[in-house]
Amino acid sequence: MGKVTGFLEVDRQDRKYRPAADRVRNYNEFLIELPEQTLRDQASRCMDCGIPFCHDVKGLKGCPVNNQIPDWNDLVYRGEWKEAIRDLHSTNNFPEFTGRVCPAPCEASCTLNITDSPVTIKSIECAIVDKAWKNGWIHPQKPANSTGKNIGIVGSGPAGMAAAQQLVRSGHEVHVYEKNQKIGGLLRYGIPDFKLDKSHIDRRVVQMSEEGVIFHTGIHVGVDLPVKKVIDSHDAIILAGGAEAPRNLPIQGRNFNGIHFAMDFLPQQNKRNGGEQSEFSEDILATGKNVVVIGGGDTGSDCIGTSIRQGAVSVTQLEIMPPPPSKENKLATWPNWPLKMRTSSSQEEGAEREFSVMTQSFEGDIDGNIKKLHCIKVDKDFKPISGSEFHIKADLVLIAMGFVSPSYDGMLEELNIDLDEKNNVLANTIDYKTSCSTVWTAGDMRRGQSLVVWAIREGRQCAHAVDKFLMGKSFLPR
Repeated sequence: MGKVTGFLEVDRQDRKYRPAADRVRNYNEFLIELPEQTLRDQASRCMDCGIPFCHDVKGLKGCPVNNQIPDWNDLVYRGEWKEAIRDLHSTNNFPEFTGRVCPAPCEASCTLNITDSPVTIKSIECAIVDKAWKNGWIHPQKPANSTGKNIGIVGSGPAGMAAAQQLVRSGHEVHVYEKNQKIGGLLRYGIPDFKLDKSHIDRRVVQMSEEGVIFHTGIHVGVDLPVKKVIDSHDAIILAGGAEAPRNLPIQGRNFNGIHFAMDFLPQQNKRNGGEQSEFSEDILATGKNVVVIGGGDTGSDCIGTSIRQGAVSVTQLEIMPPPPSKENKLATWPNWPLKMRTSSSQEEGAEREFSVMTQSFEGDIDGNIKKLHCIKVDKDFKPISGSEFHIKADLVLIAMGFVSPSYDGMLEELNIDLDEKNNVLANTIDYKTSCSTVWTAGDMRRGQSLVVWAIREGRQCAHAVDKFLMGKSFLPR
């Protein structure tokens, strides 16, 4: 521990945003980096607790990838940045992703969060990896020997990328199949550029290619390429696709023009930014429109920020849940992730938020275009409150109510693979093995819609299981 009294002497200071009036004019990242001395001071606040709850100790909800947070905080405090990135990479393949888009459950479980002043773990993590890239400390790690084993990974999101990097470094030949034209999965196509600039993904793809990973893009396994051919070509297969089946809202008027799923809307803009051609039959744009986003989570927030940047006239976000408390009860929640009111950067940019609202029907014009939502307030048991009906004008409705499962048509159907009660691919967390003899699974396809940090964890653990199966033992970390 670097400075025993750091948490007493230094107040919490975190990254700030560029002014909303400036940032909504483009899709650039807008977090303002902290100066190096400030970061070192913030790292000195880490108490190196006897029980570091930020580690996800014994199942408590800290860091899913078990980052050695006190260790690299101490290294940053001492100015040993190069050693800090070595430590950070020992548990997390892609800290530049988690340092930008992870909600930081580690900070919620920090002992200093008892007084609402946790260590700025996420900002320090991001600074470590950004500094390492800037200084040229991150290089391809090529294996010394080849095992002669061949592994196929379907899906190039964070789970697939993490598994691929771990396995190729163990000497296996690794092939990654991605249905889109570029690597990254929902990291690339679901998360807006202003939250995660795609150059961070491109940089890792170059590193992984130089390590030996072979990427196949524009190939939809189960559609463009038969699953049997993939299985016959590899000693092991990892299914690392996303939970892509969106939760629908099947109410009156659902078929009006202008009502779309969030994941039809967000990838379009990301593809425009990346210079890709969209395969969608129509452009979904918020420009000059009154936009209603149904769903109060991160995906809904991303729809807000994108709509505002496209030039929406107004944006309203509807949430069926009641407004959460402004402050959690520490004695009841800590060190677990608390339910409390949070306002995202996109929500700050100008959205109206409505809680305890149920959408009852959509109304359109004679041309079949959406014009109104008919809504009603609900009580804590989600029962409609008589007399609370109201309507909202809308030219574009984006349904962001989460995802229910992976898409079953195609690959999973052809495999005839066992599913769990939620229609995710069935596998446990011991060996990630599916009902098919040479097929494993990890990430959202196994656990359902979740966080980037959980995907990285599962990809790493699945890689260990596959390596052990093929070689009889594995030196990869679990």
